[in-house]
Amino acid sequence: MLRVTFLGTGGSLPTPHRNPSAILVNRKGELMLFDCGEGAQQQMMRAKTGMMKLSSIFITHLHADHILGIPGLIQTMSFHGREDPLFIYAPERSFEQITYLTHIGYTRPRFDVRITELSPGDVIERDEYDVTAIRTEHNVPSIGYALFEHQRTGRFDRERAIELGVPPGPLFSRLQRGESVTVDGKTVHPEDVLGSPRPGRRIVYTGDTRPTDTVLEASRGVDLLIHDGSLAHDLVDWARETMHSTAREAALLAKEAGVRKLVLTHISSRYADPSPIVKDAEAVFDRVQVARDFLEIEIPYRDS
Repeated sequence: MLRVTFLGTGGSLPTPHRNPSAILVNRKGELMLFDCGEGAQQQMMRAKTGMMKLSSIFITHLHADHILGIPGLIQTMSFHGREDPLFIYAPERSFEQITYLTHIGYTRPRFDVRITELSPGDVIERDEYDVTAIRTEHNVPSIGYALFEHQRTGRFDRERAIELGVPPGPLFSRLQRGESVTVDGKTVHPEDVLGSPRPGRRIVYTGDTRPTDTVLEASRGVDLLIHDGSLAHDLVDWARETMHSTAREAALLAKEAGVRKLVLTHISSRYADPSPIVKDAEAVFDRVQVARDFLEIEIPYRDS
């Protein structure tokens, strides 16, 4: 399972229908939160996503609408008896501010909170996936994130394995894990019975940013690009001044990158009706959707 739940999709200010930025990724039961706007823990309750299996929070920048949910979320998990450590990643020169946010509740957290500053290009390596910090362009130090699963082994050819003398059972599993096996003095190698490696799933989240070459390169061919789409294109001058992107600009980048799906978020509070955002984006790229709070997207595997 790789599910993305949009807990907060508003830009700068909350509205009756949009909370500030917070995007939850559930990968095989592990929860990762990208930005943590105010009220994030309540949104998790409403969406019934759970929070105790949250392993990491990835912060794109230190504007209030992306970080004010940290104290409440930590307090809620602490009151519920969390013991596992929580990892928080954030841009350079943010350690002191994030540390302060983790200690302003009724009590200090009952679990370990480990804060790591990241520079563009830094990689957090996990067993089956990596998260890479991407250079973005905002009016404070900022980064985006690329979550890329590792390649999967190719499809196992059961019939070919049997032809080569491998009996069904444990030896099949060993071949699928990439181990060679020996049967009646004959060695069968994984490449004899496995197809070409298959790609893992890939997500890019930009946070607040102007369109950049670094985001473009990181996004090439990804399954899901979640991009700042704060404004319709008639306000492109305002987008440049505030270091955000218009829906059209994000769509042009997505088209050039060849992404499989684009979701626009951080929607300005001026758009009670997001149709101007949709219209601008769809004019140049048709695999686009404007996020709404509690939108869920499942990302399937693909074979090539």
